[in-house]
Amino acid sequence: MSSNFRLASLVFLVALLSSVSVGAQGFKWWQNDRYRSELGLTADQSRRLEEIFQSTAPTLRTQKKAFDTAEAEFGRLVENGNDSAVMEQVLNVEAARAELNKTRALMLLRMRRALTTDQWLKLGAMHQADERERKQSQQHQLDERKHSQQRGSGK
Repeated sequence: MSSNFRLASLVFLVALLSSVSVGAQGFKWWQNDRYRSELGLTADQSRRLEEIFQSTAPTLRTQKKAFDTAEAEFGRLVENGNDSAVMEQVLNVEAARAELNKTRALMLLRMRRALTTDQWLKLGAMHQADERERKQSQQHQLDERKHSQQRGSGK
Protein backbone atom coordinates (compact mmCIF):
# COMPACT_ATOMS: atom_id res chain seq x y z
CA MET A 1 0.00 0.00 0.00
CA SER A 2 1.45 3.38 -0.95
CA SER A 3 2.33 5.92 1.70
CA ASN A 4 0.08 8.47 -0.06
CA PHE A 5 -2.90 6.15 0.25
CA ARG A 6 -2.12 5.46 3.91
CA LEU A 7 -1.92 9.17 4.55
CA ALA A 8 -5.18 9.83 2.69
CA SER A 9 -6.88 7.04 4.66
CA LEU A 10 -5.60 8.40 7.95
CA VAL A 11 -6.70 11.95 7.09
CA PHE A 12 -10.16 10.72 6.13
CA LEU A 13 -10.48 8.60 9.27
CA VAL A 14 -9.50 11.55 11.48
CA ALA A 15 -11.87 13.86 9.58
CA LEU A 16 -14.70 11.37 9.90
CA LEU A 17 -14.09 10.95 13.61
CA SER A 18 -13.84 14.66 14.28
CA SER A 19 -16.96 15.51 12.31
CA VAL A 20 -19.19 13.04 14.12
CA SER A 21 -20.10 14.08 17.63
CA VAL A 22 -19.74 11.62 20.44
CA GLY A 23 -23.52 11.54 20.79
CA ALA A 24 -24.22 10.89 17.13
CA GLN A 25 -25.89 7.57 16.50
CA GLY A 26 -24.33 7.33 13.09
CA PHE A 27 -25.59 7.31 9.57
CA LYS A 28 -25.77 3.87 7.99
CA TRP A 29 -24.43 5.08 4.67
CA TRP A 30 -23.97 1.50 3.44
CA GLN A 31 -27.78 1.12 3.52
CA ASN A 32 -28.46 4.42 1.75
CA ASP A 33 -29.39 3.98 -1.94
CA ARG A 34 -27.38 7.00 -3.07
CA TYR A 35 -24.22 5.88 -1.27
CA ARG A 36 -24.59 2.26 -2.37
CA SER A 37 -25.04 3.35 -5.97
CA GLU A 38 -22.30 5.99 -6.12
CA LEU A 39 -19.81 3.77 -4.29
CA GLY A 40 -20.78 0.68 -6.26
CA LEU A 41 -21.23 -1.36 -3.09
CA THR A 42 -21.99 -5.02 -3.58
CA ALA A 43 -24.63 -6.79 -1.51
CA ASP A 44 -21.81 -8.66 0.22
CA GLN A 45 -20.05 -5.42 1.12
CA SER A 46 -23.25 -3.89 2.52
CA ARG A 47 -23.85 -7.06 4.54
CA ARG A 48 -20.27 -7.03 5.86
CA LEU A 49 -20.47 -3.35 6.82
CA GLU A 50 -23.72 -3.98 8.69
CA GLU A 51 -22.12 -6.92 10.51
CA ILE A 52 -19.20 -4.73 11.56
CA PHE A 53 -21.57 -2.05 12.78
CA GLN A 54 -23.83 -4.51 14.63
CA SER A 55 -20.88 -6.24 16.32
CA THR A 56 -19.55 -2.89 17.55
CA ALA A 57 -22.84 -1.22 18.48
CA PRO A 58 -23.27 -2.80 21.95
CA THR A 59 -19.80 -1.63 23.00
CA LEU A 60 -20.45 1.84 21.58
CA ARG A 61 -23.75 2.06 23.48
CA THR A 62 -22.10 0.99 26.75
CA GLN A 63 -19.24 3.43 26.27
CA LYS A 64 -21.62 6.23 25.31
CA LYS A 65 -23.59 5.64 28.50
CA ALA A 66 -20.36 5.73 30.55
CA PHE A 67 -19.36 8.97 28.82
CA ASP A 68 -22.79 10.55 29.44
CA THR A 69 -22.65 9.51 33.11
CA ALA A 70 -19.15 10.96 33.52
CA GLU A 71 -20.21 14.19 31.80
CA ALA A 72 -23.32 14.50 34.00
CA GLU A 73 -21.20 14.01 37.11
CA PHE A 74 -18.80 16.66 35.81
CA GLY A 75 -21.69 19.10 35.43
CA ARG A 76 -22.90 18.35 38.95
CA LEU A 77 -19.43 18.93 40.37
CA VAL A 78 -19.05 22.21 38.48
CA GLU A 79 -22.36 23.41 39.93
CA ASN A 80 -21.16 22.51 43.43
CA GLY A 81 -17.91 24.45 42.90
CA ASN A 82 -15.60 21.68 44.08
CA ASP A 83 -12.54 22.48 41.96
CA SER A 84 -10.38 19.51 42.97
CA ALA A 85 -13.23 17.07 42.30
CA VAL A 86 -13.95 18.83 38.98
CA MET A 87 -10.35 18.40 37.86
CA GLU A 88 -10.42 14.73 38.81
CA GLN A 89 -13.70 14.26 36.93
CA VAL A 90 -12.23 15.90 33.83
CA LEU A 91 -9.86 12.92 33.67
CA ASN A 92 -12.81 10.52 33.89
CA VAL A 93 -14.75 12.35 31.16
CA GLU A 94 -11.76 12.43 28.83
CA ALA A 95 -10.93 8.77 29.48
CA ALA A 96 -14.52 7.81 28.64
CA ARG A 97 -14.41 9.98 25.51
CA ALA A 98 -11.11 8.39 24.45
CA GLU A 99 -12.48 4.86 24.84
CA LEU A 100 -15.55 5.73 22.79
CA ASN A 101 -13.45 7.34 20.06
CA LYS A 102 -11.02 4.41 20.01
CA THR A 103 -13.86 1.93 19.54
CA ARG A 104 -15.38 4.07 16.78
CA ALA A 105 -11.98 4.39 15.06
CA LEU A 106 -11.45 0.63 15.13
CA MET A 107 -14.92 0.08 13.69
CA LEU A 108 -14.16 2.53 10.88
CA LEU A 109 -10.85 0.80 10.23
CA ARG A 110 -12.65 -2.54 9.91
CA MET A 111 -15.18 -0.89 7.58
CA ARG A 112 -12.34 0.55 5.52
CA ARG A 113 -11.04 -2.97 4.95
CA ALA A 114 -14.42 -4.01 3.49
CA LEU A 115 -14.08 -1.38 0.74
CA THR A 116 -11.81 -0.99 -2.24
CA THR A 117 -9.36 1.89 -2.35
CA ASP A 118 -11.53 3.74 -4.86
CA GLN A 119 -14.66 3.23 -2.75
CA TRP A 120 -12.90 4.51 0.37
CA LEU A 121 -11.65 7.64 -1.37
CA LYS A 122 -15.07 8.27 -2.94
CA LEU A 123 -16.72 7.78 0.47
CA GLY A 124 -14.41 10.45 1.88
CA ALA A 125 -15.32 12.86 -0.91
CA MET A 126 -19.04 12.16 -0.47
CA HIS A 127 -18.79 12.65 3.28
CA GLN A 128 -16.97 15.98 2.85
CA ALA A 129 -19.53 17.18 0.29
CA ASP A 130 -22.42 16.20 2.57
CA GLU A 131 -20.74 17.96 5.49
CA ARG A 132 -20.28 21.17 3.46
CA GLU A 133 -23.93 21.02 2.38
CA ARG A 134 -25.06 20.48 5.98
CA LYS A 135 -23.03 23.48 7.18
CA GLN A 136 -24.36 25.68 4.37
CA SER A 137 -27.91 24.66 5.23
CA GLN A 138 -27.35 25.49 8.89
CA GLN A 139 -25.88 28.87 7.97
CA HIS A 140 -28.83 29.57 5.68
CA GLN A 141 -31.25 28.74 8.50
CA LEU A 142 -29.36 31.05 10.89
CA ASP A 143 -29.40 33.84 8.29
CA GLU A 144 -33.15 33.37 7.74
CA ARG A 145 -33.82 33.44 11.47
CA LYS A 146 -31.73 36.60 11.89
CA HIS A 147 -33.52 38.23 8.96
CA SER A 148 -36.94 37.30 10.39
CA GLN A 149 -36.00 38.74 13.79
CA GLN A 150 -34.84 41.97 12.17
CA ARG A 151 -38.15 42.27 10.25
CA GLY A 152 -40.08 41.56 13.46
CA SER A 153 -38.28 44.27 15.40
CA GLY A 154 -38.78 46.83 12.63
CA LYS A 155 -35.13 47.10 11.60
